[in-house]
Amino acid sequence: MGRNPVPAEACRMPENLSTNQNEQAQALQNGAGIASLTAGWIAVTGADRVRWLNGMVTNSVQALTPGDGAYSFLLTAQGRIQGDLTVWAETDRLLLETTPQQVPAILAMLDRFIIMDDVELADQSEQWHGLTVIGPQAADKLGTIGIAARPSRLLKRQPVQWNGHALALINAYSPQVPHFELWSQNAATIDQLCSALEAAGATPCSPETLETLRIQEGIPAYGTDIRDRDLPQETAQTRALHFNKGCYLGQEIVERIRSRGNVHRTLTTFTLHGQAPAPGTPLEADGKTVGELTSIATHPVSGHIFALGVIRRETIDRGITITYAGGTATPASATEASTTAS
Repeated sequence: MGRNPVPAEACRMPENLSTNQNEQAQALQNGAGIASLTAGWIAVTGADRVRWLNGMVTNSVQALTPGDGAYSFLLTAQGRIQGDLTVWAETDRLLLETTPQQVPAILAMLDRFIIMDDVELADQSEQWHGLTVIGPQAADKLGTIGIAARPSRLLKRQPVQWNGHALALINAYSPQVPHFELWSQNAATIDQLCSALEAAGATPCSPETLETLRIQEGIPAYGTDIRDRDLPQETAQTRALHFNKGCYLGQEIVERIRSRGNVHRTLTTFTLHGQAPAPGTPLEADGKTVGELTSIATHPVSGHIFALGVIRRETIDRGITITYAGGTATPASATEASTTAS
C-alpha cells in the first residue's frame, strides 16, 4: 500500500469522536490507535499460480515463502501503473490485498492473461473483516489482550489465535510508527477485538485522522496520488520493484528507466507554509507550473500542513522556491537536509 486496506470507521464509534481529533492524533504518534478496515481480497490458486503471477507484477512472487508479503504494481506493456496490491504467500494459494475499489479492474486485467495456465481467481473481499492497530504502543496493547506482535520492517502475515478465534495478523508497511492489521472471517470477532483493545487503552480513530497520518508518512494511495498515467519510478515506491526477478508485463520500460538513472517527475511529501489548498492545486517555480498537490492534511495538534504531490525532479534538485496559490511548499528531501545540517 501505498496503502492497500482502507480505514472504514472508528471501532465502536464513540459519540465524541468528531470532537477529539487531538486525542486521536496523539494516540497514533505516542500511544496506539484503532479503527476498522475494509480491503479487497483476491485468492489466486492453481499449480501455475507462482510462475504466472510473477510474470504479472513488478515485485518477486517466486521469492516469497508462506507468510511473506510483497507490495507490487500491475503495469501495462507501456509501463503505466494500472493498480497496486500486496501479494501474500500461503502454502496452497496467493492472496492479493488491495483497495475494494480496485478489485473489479484488477480481476479483469489478470483474467485476460490466463491463457493455458492452471490458475484460478476468486474475489474473497466479502469474507474478511479487518482492524488496524497503529502507534508506538500498538504491540504492547496487542500483547495486553494476548496477541503477541513485534514491529518489523518486513511485510509478514501469520495465523494467530485469540479467545478461540482464528485471526490473521499482518505486520504492515510502517514508515514512521508501527502498523498492524488483524483480519477475521467473523465480523463479531473484530467487534470483540475493538472492545478489548479499547479497554486496554487504545484510542478509536476516525478515517480522517488516519488519512492525516497516511499523508504525513508519505504513503501514496492509488487513484489519488498514483494514477494510471504514472510510471513506477515516478512514484518513489522502489519497494514495489524487483530488478532481478525475470520477465513481467511492463518490465522493458521499468528497466529502460533504471538504465538511464532518473525520471523527470517524482512523488514526494511536502510541508506547506500558508493556507491549506485543495487537491489538484498546481505547484510553481520560476513562474512555471512544475507539479501538482494530490493529497493535503492539516495535523490537528501541531497545525502543520502536510501534502503529497508530483513535481519535476529538477525543481527539487535545484533547491529553488516552490509555491502554490496560498503559500510555499517545502519537499521532504529539503526538510531532511535542513534537519541534518542543523
